[in-house]
Amino acid sequence: MDITELILDDHHEQRRLFAILEQIDRTDTDALSSIWDRLAAFLELHAQAEEEIFYPALLETGIAARRTGVVEDETLDAIHDHNEIRDAVADVAHHQVGTDDWYAAVAAANLANSDHMAEEEREGLTEFRRLAAVPQRHRLAVTFAAYEARHYAGVRPVDKDPSNYVHAVEKQEPLANGSLAVGSLKQNRS
Repeated sequence: MDITELILDDHHEQRRLFAILEQIDRTDTDALSSIWDRLAAFLELHAQAEEEIFYPALLETGIAARRTGVVEDETLDAIHDHNEIRDAVADVAHHQVGTDDWYAAVAAANLANSDHMAEEEREGLTEFRRLAAVPQRHRLAVTFAAYEARHYAGVRPVDKDPSNYVHAVEKQEPLANGSLAVGSLKQNRS
């Protein structure tokens, strides 16, 4: 198990759910709502899991490999993208399901998410596979899978300032178990 593979699996599921929405008759608002609600919750859970687990590890590993500028830029961009996705998802709620405006808002969310996934797959995930050893990627995968399982019903969307996020992660001292003590995964140091 590898965290980069789990993230790619999530990306595939996100693409699949967006494609399903395109194939449902616009008058079947119950089905559209159900699929959209699942997708919206999944998008936020995925972003939050990356922010709690993947991006702190990318920063830590990149800094240790003297690739600070690269991993900082990738992380800043990813957090910015997550905020754009959150905002696009929130905009969908302002429209009646099945209307042209609702479909346009869903398409905007799909575009923001697709752009982010493509960039992350080209840059952050590739960089992390180059820098992180397989055992570390496995440990992070277990943590990532458990996080998503614990929060399967979703998490509250919260935009984050990209610069403040990177600064907060970087000022944490790594623990013996590899945790950066960030967010809900914060562990006692004693």
